Amino acid sequence: MINEWWSHLPVQSRPGLRSRLLDRNSDTNVFSALWELYLHEMLLGSGCTVEIEHQIGTSGKNPDFLVARDGEQFIVEAKWTPERLGDTGDQLPPQLIDAIDHVPSPNFFVSCTVHAAGSAAATPSQKRLKSGLTRWLASLDPDQVIADSELKIPLPRRTWREDGWSLSFEAIPRSPDKRGDPATRTIGIYPAMTWLNAGQDRVFGAVKKKGSKYGELTLPFIVAIGHAAFFPEDRDTEAALYGASVMNTHTSTPAFGRLPGGYWGSDSHHTHSRVSGVLTVDNPAPWTWTKNTPILWQSPDPSSLPAPVLPSWSTAKLVDFQIERQMPTCPIHDALGLPRLWPLGDAFPRSVG
Repeated sequence: MINEWWSHLPVQSRPGLRSRLLDRNSDTNVFSALWELYLHEMLLGSGCTVEIEHQIGTSGKNPDFLVARDGEQFIVEAKWTPERLGDTGDQLPPQLIDAIDHVPSPNFFVSCTVHAAGSAAATPSQKRLKSGLTRWLASLDPDQVIADSELKIPLPRRTWREDGWSLSFEAIPRSPDKRGDPATRTIGIYPAMTWLNAGQDRVFGAVKKKGSKYGELTLPFIVAIGHAAFFPEDRDTEAALYGASVMNTHTSTPAFGRLPGGYWGSDSHHTHSRVSGVLTVDNPAPWTWTKNTPILWQSPDPSSLPAPVLPSWSTAKLVDFQIERQMPTCPIHDALGLPRLWPLGDAFPRSVG
């Protein structure tokens, strides 16, 4: 499908996007290219004609898509916003996670807690870690651990230290019907992680950066954000664009309002009216393309040019401090030319052998 969609691009645009799709050194490059490919195909499938990087505006820079539909033209600028793991210094490096996950453990999962992290230059021996865990898990009887847990006896625990690292493991018995499969992972509960940047900040920053990039425009301008997040929330996007919702209880009749700070908030003084709307899709990827509906967040600024609404988009609009929503008139999978349940088959088929 990616090959087919790529073939729908103008010939001169294919080499650059293909290079990004094949970039083994940058997940951001790959997923941002997929996001642009998705947008291009969705626009074509919605009856639009699309020109790529057409010169427009007063800044001398070229936005991603100049779109025409039913005699109307508008601009779409794509932005991929990934959420990243926080660098807190107390997380396992990928090579240790991989080593633990490959410990043969047919009878137990393990949970892992990081108590102290050594330096990145002193990652401990994976061989010693794996052999120690293997011997410990092999010495345990899963049925006895289950019986002990029913008597409120804590799960078996082991602490491992080397090169400044201190990790503790708990053995979690597998249910009898899930034992003996060598293909299953060993880690059942990963170390707790923290995240950088709230979704509200990422969305606000993306729209602010793109909204001023092209100078003055004479066409409606939509910033399309591929919102890659572990736990995406519409309320984060709502707060980023309109300001967080608050209720004033200090009056005789409680009333809703909005805090300043949103992109189109009370403190923008029409400086952000250039952006007509913000289109968001949560975690767009091949396995979610037909499932996650695009949302067009419409500018409440009366000086903004109105953004066209495609049939596969739902809309959100600020009216008297409240959000009014409209559902799409056709499903996104129709615009993409895909079956509703695409892709077909098992998501993670197991290989035996």
